[in-house]
Amino acid sequence: MNNIFITGIGTGVGKTIASACVTEALGAQYWKPVQAGLQDATDTQTVRALVSDPSLVREELYRLRMPASPHLAARREGITIFPEKIAEQASRLQQPDRPLLIEGAGGLMVPLTGETFTLDLIKLLQARVIIVAQNYLGSINHCLLTAMALKQAQIPVIGWIFNGDHHSNEDDVVAWSHYPRITRIARARKLNKEFVQVQAELMRPHLQQLLSE
Repeated sequence: MNNIFITGIGTGVGKTIASACVTEALGAQYWKPVQAGLQDATDTQTVRALVSDPSLVREELYRLRMPASPHLAARREGITIFPEKIAEQASRLQQPDRPLLIEGAGGLMVPLTGETFTLDLIKLLQARVIIVAQNYLGSINHCLLTAMALKQAQIPVIGWIFNGDHHSNEDDVVAWSHYPRITRIARARKLNKEFVQVQAELMRPHLQQLLSE
């Protein structure tokens, strides 16, 4: 499978913007299989509005109204999330000439069911991972715990995407984790298609090189 999974070191670190940029850079399909929280624009709607080819953005498999962890939102709404169905849908979405970019919810240990976490789903999808990080107090710990969990699970990692203003912590995280930096997405003065296209062009050569290794 040609699956790339976007995970974050936590919630609100810029996974969706990074997903839009990577989707644009690779001409990939974008898919967020589980969306929790429908009050505002969903991540799928956001990416569709930001990429140059909205037809490559796929619909969610599970849409949960409650803005909470998927397992809790699903439980409250009487819905059962089946990770195997997510994997089956990923197989159906596969195209030989382009990767499938899958955006997760939050970080690796976000529960999808009472027994299955995002980390388990990544293994089921046989995906390579891009980790999205942002600098804040405690982010080094969150970065390295994320890297440690992926190493212990023997999941292949493409590298890091850092969001926001540069901080020397990025260099330390790269050195300690032994995962390369793909790019840093600068803070957007105006978040639009033009911004995403510029970021995609900047990351494309290095990202393609890492994917070919």
